[in-house]
Amino acid sequence: MVSANASPLDVSDGADVGGQSIHLAELSAALTREGHDVTVYTRADSEDAPERVTTLGGYTVVHVPVGPARRMSEAEILPLMGAFGSFLKTEWESERPDIVHAHYWMSGIATQLAARTLGIPVVQTFHALGVVEQRFERADSSSTHNRIHLEQLIARGATRVVATCTDEVFELSHLGLPRSRTSVVPSGVDVAEFTPDGRADEKGKRHRLVMVGRLAPSKGFDTAIEALSHFPDTELVIAGGPAADDVADDPEASRLLTLAREAKVRNRVRIVGRVPRNAMPSLLRSADAVVCTPWYEPFGMVPLEAMACGTPVVASAVGGMRDTVVDGITGRLISPRNPVRLAEALRQIFDDDALRTGYGMAGCDRARARYSWDRVATDTLRAYGRCVSAPPRTSRTGAH
Repeated sequence: MVSANASPLDVSDGADVGGQSIHLAELSAALTREGHDVTVYTRADSEDAPERVTTLGGYTVVHVPVGPARRMSEAEILPLMGAFGSFLKTEWESERPDIVHAHYWMSGIATQLAARTLGIPVVQTFHALGVVEQRFERADSSSTHNRIHLEQLIARGATRVVATCTDEVFELSHLGLPRSRTSVVPSGVDVAEFTPDGRADEKGKRHRLVMVGRLAPSKGFDTAIEALSHFPDTELVIAGGPAADDVADDPEASRLLTLAREAKVRNRVRIVGRVPRNAMPSLLRSADAVVCTPWYEPFGMVPLEAMACGTPVVASAVGGMRDTVVDGITGRLISPRNPVRLAEALRQIFDDDALRTGYGMAGCDRARARYSWDRVATDTLRAYGRCVSAPPRTSRTGAH
């Protein structure tokens, strides 16, 4: 595994954990449980990062010493990919892996630089595509155009691309990648940690809505704030972004609270900041519905975590959520940036206890059956199998 910009160790050290770090940690551990030898290469971003770490999950993390040993932006990390690739090439010349899986576009650059001359198959997962971010974030800079061009080259240079949702396969085909060279393998959820059983946080109102994500306009928190005016006995809890003590200084938090004040729901909107991973299940269980209304979403782990906790989900019908949330079965899918449709969907859930319970049970069943990390590992191995030749199976008599 190669992940220059995100480390699986972030999941356990209390950092601001992104979905890519969780994906890396959980997938690597699941592959290790299957009996595979997994090494994750990530950039050393602190002075005290050891060269190699064996994790509790059984896989190894190698800290690649390129660039200053501190947290860096993507723009700062990108020029380091040549040196990162040289480090990988030296490593793999002495111990050649059977397959390499690059995570995010920058990692794809370093990986292909190292693997091409050694003839090692490369699997690429983008986690997010520049062309989609440009469309919705209105990022039209030269760096975005360069990223899109590089992602085209990376996709074409990979042995296989593993997309996290069917929407991404469509986007990749528009970048010129044949669908025959893509596999869809979703992200997963820890079905042992995220369960319907266990403590739930105490509500402050009769009904509670919960939203989780980084504080950015494209996450659509304002859609829920506008819909909240239809429900006088309902509170909205928004988790994510900076630490709780820093929320007051966050410009997006200030914008959202101003919007809540204008909508006359300020006293029922709480922005609680970053919530530790181990506190997330009890927060999700406390909700009557978990709302996920971004403008776009490459995959979306939060709906899965809510479903695994037995909580109904109302989500935008975009990206990976069109795959994970089954409309009318595990929750509701609505058009993005549409507070009226959101209010209609929530009204149904609030007014019908049997419907709410049914959505929760069906969501939990779907998360366990389709999105456990062991299932994701099995599907990932199937994609790897399309890239490498399987060793001959030896019978008990020793014959091939």
